[in-house]
Amino acid sequence: MKKTKIIIGLLVIAVQLPAQQGDITKLKERVSITADNIESKCIAWRRDIHEHPELGNRETRTATLIAEQLKKLGIEVKEKVAKTGVVGILKGSKPGPCIALRADMDALPIIERVNIPFASKQKSTYNGQEVGVMHACGHDSHVAMLMSVAEILSGIKNDLKGIVKFIFQPAEEGPPEGEEGGAPLMVKEGVMDNPKVDVIFGLHIESNIEVGHIEYKPGAFMASSDWFRIVVKGKGSHGSQPWLGIDPITVSAQIIEGLQMIVSRQSELTKAPVVITVGKINGGIRNNIISEECTMDGTIRTLDSKMQKDVHEKIKQTVTKIAEASGATAEISINTKTLVTYNTPDLVEKMVPSLRSAAGAENVKETEWKTGAEDFSYYGTKAPSFFFYLGGMPRGNDPAKAPPHHTADFFIDEAGMKTGIKAFCNLVIDYMNTK
Repeated sequence: MKKTKIIIGLLVIAVQLPAQQGDITKLKERVSITADNIESKCIAWRRDIHEHPELGNRETRTATLIAEQLKKLGIEVKEKVAKTGVVGILKGSKPGPCIALRADMDALPIIERVNIPFASKQKSTYNGQEVGVMHACGHDSHVAMLMSVAEILSGIKNDLKGIVKFIFQPAEEGPPEGEEGGAPLMVKEGVMDNPKVDVIFGLHIESNIEVGHIEYKPGAFMASSDWFRIVVKGKGSHGSQPWLGIDPITVSAQIIEGLQMIVSRQSELTKAPVVITVGKINGGIRNNIISEECTMDGTIRTLDSKMQKDVHEKIKQTVTKIAEASGATAEISINTKTLVTYNTPDLVEKMVPSLRSAAGAENVKETEWKTGAEDFSYYGTKAPSFFFYLGGMPRGNDPAKAPPHHTADFFIDEAGMKTGIKAFCNLVIDYMNTK
């Protein structure tokens, strides 16, 4: 009798599993159809946000747009998280994990040069300077896609097992000087708790990856980002008599060359990439005056924590010794902005089939690590995480000629957003049903 009950139980399970799998397939088919139907609304949202960009910690209009839309869907909304962030909580009808999806909201201090009807004409102030404002990194599309995902998933909440937490994050590019912001502040204010997040997914649209394609990498994927400031102090003199002074600008030039020697001659690049960039230099006020001081600002990118520490030490040594050799002094400060964006390997292995079902197996590929940085990395310190790239380049274009991110000519093809919507939805459905 006992044997008979076991056999019957196994038969019931065997029947239930295919039926359950069939239900998931049907649910994803419904999502795919809805994603096709919502595409025009997603594009409209993206264009509206693109035309009205806002800098980090100042995304009030964008936040209001998001919050109002989520409330219409009956989603529980928390506003003013980490200054201007919005968090939506969608509860399914059945118990299950809490899955977080993240989109960043902020724009950049750049004057747009792209000839499109919804180009930004916005102006603002950034660190005391008047600047143009432009979505030159695709965050407008990230917001529009996640708003679309929220609408689709709220429409099937009776079929969801668990909770979906929609995180709309400000200041991914970094807050203004003297302010906190971005993912570190979101985490600090408890966005990964209440309810506790079991897993988090994020994406980034890319101007040099063809529409319809997705790229990912398990483990270390994107670099840590450290920002540095070097202040070289010399001795002022008349420009015609440099021997009477100590020129901090020429010393700074030697330091810039020395920093590149760290990359090319002192770093084990076969282990992981290293990038040191001086992005800003300021010294002097007049052609014929040797100034007393020169300031440099830059960034360091590493993909290995030990190499990161070694590079920091080598930079400090290089800067101080080169300055001393010329009779100058130099002060350096290094601040960590983002961690290495690390994709939990077993989570990646488990969820890549979800991306393939969204984009087609032939359009999803593993790629190499990237020296770009993402503060999404902070969420990964609290829960398993998976961050991937989404294609935004028009089909047939040459990736080498695609306008880079953070430039006035940055451009994405909106046709790529539908793939991102489907990818997020599939990740949620599959994770809820395979946990």
